[in-house]
Amino acid sequence: MPRLFTLQEAEELLPTVERSLRTAIESKKSASQFDEQVNLQLVRINMSGGVQLDLNRFAEMKAGKEHALEQLKKALDEIETAGVLVKDLDIGLVDFPTLLDGQEVYLCWKLGESHIGFWHHTGEGFQGRKQIDRDFLERHQGGRPH
Repeated sequence: MPRLFTLQEAEELLPTVERSLRTAIESKKSASQFDEQVNLQLVRINMSGGVQLDLNRFAEMKAGKEHALEQLKKALDEIETAGVLVKDLDIGLVDFPTLLDGQEVYLCWKLGESHIGFWHHTGEGFQGRKQIDRDFLERHQGGRPH
């Protein structure tokens, strides 16, 4: 069973989640840039009829990509170990499982938002986000069934 959060617990975890999310996004971007550099070098070699390969440079690029991927995995593991679900790494979208009227729903937060202001049912995505309003707060049990 997944960890269930109260709104307050999720809010308190936001700085840690945000830090890990930013690390994951930067690491993914870095790994992609190393891939682009390798592909560019391969195109140049192919176009010039097989010019001598700079093995040291390729080894550096490969090591850089591997390091970036390790950082990405570590950052995602930190988020998921906390019980938070990464829904879209490209836009920094995460969900915190919680209970509403005895049913599991998600508190939804996107990188750049100052606080958790939305929720949605588990079968809905980002498009199904609803504002956390007074009605939600009155019906919300968080991580504790009534």
